[in-house]
Amino acid sequence: MDTEKTDSNARLSRRALIAGSGMVGAGIIAGVIFATRDSPESSAATRQATATPSSAAQPVLRTFVSTDLTVPEVTSWKTGTTAAGLLFVTQQVKGFNGLIMRESGEPVWIEPTKANLTDLKVQTYRGEPVLTYWTGTSTGGHGAGTGTILDTSYTKIATVSAGNGLDADLHEFHLTSRGTALVTIYAARPADLSSIGGAKKGYIYNCHVQEIDVATGDVLLDWSALDHIPIAETYLGLDQDAGHDGTTAGKAFDAYHFNAVEEDGDTLLVSARHTHTVYAIDRTSGDVRWRFGGKKSDIEVADDAVFAWQHDVRRHSDGTITLFDNHLYSGTDGESRGMKFELNADETTATLLQAYTHDKHLGTAMGSVQVLGDGNVLVGWGTDPAVTEFTSTGKAVYEASLGGISYRAYRHEWSARPTTTPDVAVRAEGDGMRIFASWNGATQVKSWRFLASATGEPARVGEVERSGFETSFLTGKAVNVSVQALDSDGKVLASSKTITA
Repeated sequence: MDTEKTDSNARLSRRALIAGSGMVGAGIIAGVIFATRDSPESSAATRQATATPSSAAQPVLRTFVSTDLTVPEVTSWKTGTTAAGLLFVTQQVKGFNGLIMRESGEPVWIEPTKANLTDLKVQTYRGEPVLTYWTGTSTGGHGAGTGTILDTSYTKIATVSAGNGLDADLHEFHLTSRGTALVTIYAARPADLSSIGGAKKGYIYNCHVQEIDVATGDVLLDWSALDHIPIAETYLGLDQDAGHDGTTAGKAFDAYHFNAVEEDGDTLLVSARHTHTVYAIDRTSGDVRWRFGGKKSDIEVADDAVFAWQHDVRRHSDGTITLFDNHLYSGTDGESRGMKFELNADETTATLLQAYTHDKHLGTAMGSVQVLGDGNVLVGWGTDPAVTEFTSTGKAVYEASLGGISYRAYRHEWSARPTTTPDVAVRAEGDGMRIFASWNGATQVKSWRFLASATGEPARVGEVERSGFETSFLTGKAVNVSVQALDSDGKVLASSKTITA
């Protein structure tokens, strides 16, 4: 997640954005901050983020009767065939809050603790699907926290911390097939900044990549950017990031800004936003094998395919590479895009196979690109609070307006059955009462059975098809009330407690 102090358009600085998100612990502000969306004809300059709580756009929050969970309202449209699965986002509301939702925007799982989290997605651990995310606090442009792994009942099965006295950063929590996790780290260190006009005895955020054994916590790899990448490769000026000019450890300069790590055979692909470069890192020697983009690129690319301030670099099984091109500071029309590249056999030339743009979306920070199982491509626009699904040829077929910015956005198939019981509540309505039922995170509920009685154990009074995150049923007045969640075969998945109306 990233945006620095910008040009004459005066867009929101990266650090102001994160501080304003509520991810700084006690410094939570009341307002939610995100880029606003106007009509397709509106200029990029009108769709900018705001740095002050008084002028910040406020999300429309959905509330429910059976639970006190809330979530920003999501709207969507669909004009074509989309891939299977649910959508996974982290909407910003006094922090980044996790949401699994259907295409319609209807919630499936609302992270119940309102923890600050990023990178909510489905991964595989020990051969099983798991839900993963980073959670912690922001220290301005990066984070200090841990990775979390939940099973399909939303039970925590692992917490992953960085090693060697360092903290895992918010940008990446990537599981490998070997039972390890790749994380990014930001650590303030003394550094010579004279190559970019700074102090010889200055300070820098030295970005690390660590590989951690999930089961033991052992550090299997700890790679340091400062040992391999000259500071002069940065495009960020010392005066562009307010309060971080490198003069003290507390004002460490963010020369690299790692935001993605991807396995690639015996190398790691690392995205450094502030050098506009993707680095291929040799796992054994730690050497940089090649650079894609930036001032010292080893890979040629056409002028119209140059990316800047990029995010979410991924290598795919067919050899292609995708990334999210924020394009901030680039001097172009200011439109972000998902990009898919093909590299030639000796990886010296890259050809842009497809760019994914729509409605002049401009995510000045964050953003993601996911190639889906059917060939469609899902693009999360970061600070422009939307997610769009495209066909492989670049036609937009689905879009959701999220009501709050999301670091990344994903689509995954996910089947879950919580260990919690369903929630139930009642409200008087006319001469009777309405019973409300929900079960946060359950994916297999087809219908609800409603039970009520004046005395004794509740008995069946009605059964209706699930109609959303919360389903209701109108019945006569009763004293004892409960509900049962049913699957597609009519089998009871779980029962609520009995409450007194």
